[in-house]
Amino acid sequence: MTERILAADTLDGRADRPPPARLAYDRHTWKEIAHLLANLPASIIGFTYVVTVLSAGAGLTMTVIGLPLLALGLLGARQLGKLERARARILLGVRVEEPSPLPYRGRGGFLARLWLALKDPVGWRTMFFELMRLPWAIVTFTVTLTSLFVLWPVLPFIARGLANVDRAMVRALLSPSDGLERRIAELESDRGVVVDTAAADLRRIERDLHDGAQARLVALAMGLGLAKEKLLEGQADETVAAMVDEAHGEVKLALQELRDLARGIHPAVLTDRGLDAALSSVGARCTVPVKVTADLPGRPAAAIEGIAYFTVSELLQNVSKHSGAQSASVDVWRSENRLLIQVWDDGRGGAALDGGTGMAGLADRLGAVDGLFIIDSPVGGPTMITAELPWRDRTEVAEGK
Repeated sequence: MTERILAADTLDGRADRPPPARLAYDRHTWKEIAHLLANLPASIIGFTYVVTVLSAGAGLTMTVIGLPLLALGLLGARQLGKLERARARILLGVRVEEPSPLPYRGRGGFLARLWLALKDPVGWRTMFFELMRLPWAIVTFTVTLTSLFVLWPVLPFIARGLANVDRAMVRALLSPSDGLERRIAELESDRGVVVDTAAADLRRIERDLHDGAQARLVALAMGLGLAKEKLLEGQADETVAAMVDEAHGEVKLALQELRDLARGIHPAVLTDRGLDAALSSVGARCTVPVKVTADLPGRPAAAIEGIAYFTVSELLQNVSKHSGAQSASVDVWRSENRLLIQVWDDGRGGAALDGGTGMAGLADRLGAVDGLFIIDSPVGGPTMITAELPWRDRTEVAEGK
């Protein structure tokens, strides 16, 4: 099976172009005429709605209900835009993507949601569309209605010209800005995932310190305290020697746990020697033989380098624990402005995002930085997992480019 998560969607935004206008009344011409005649009643409704919302919202701004009323008005404007896009799609053949919904996920309280609604560019642009379209709708209604009785032979050409202006207005003001707003909404949503992931990592570090190294150091302090008392009492015998020996062993274990914990936060080898050496170190600790190949012309930004390291580290842990593989490989290389990672193993396969192996967390972490995560793991194996990250040179980051 293959599962793929893309950090951004592709917007189409293309229109179904009608055939050239001619001295004949085909279905495209009749649809355009219907659209132009319907412009006036639709514009009156939209104009009245927007003026009412703006007047009421502005007039009540100093009260408690002013801003919430304006926010609700902007949400309603989104629905007007949806109706206008549907009308343009049916009568004019203009096909534009619906804007993304407001990214409420991860938002805190009422004020945060209110501010998100108030700064909604989709709602404001729809309001602007309704305000500026009324005078144009009066023109199109008057010209089209008059032409039906006076300029009948050339009405197809007139209707086409007027309808093309409407097409341009819909694309300019009611489309999702070539995907920019959609991408912003996704990044806003992904920010909540990153915050949750960081909080979980901090809780894990706290738990490891409390249950591991801290507990050992407490036991060490107690043991050394007892040994000190016996030495002061002149009982420096085999018992004291055994206690000191035990304390020495606890020190070594505590140091090892602290080293492991530090490696989990950010390994020193990654900072000092880069991704190639750090991944080789991870591969050497894997219970399955791993071949690591890295072809990198330089070092990416520290954040990207860290995500790449922890992605490979977690994938190799999965190989050790779940795959039943006999061999594995890690390949890392740069392709244009992307950092690509492939982790392969000859195990039993069946890996999935919802398989309880942390794949979903990896996908979220990569998606939060405009990355890509692909799983190709048929039952019976082999498994090939591809991760893709944006490349930024470390020097560019240091210079603030």
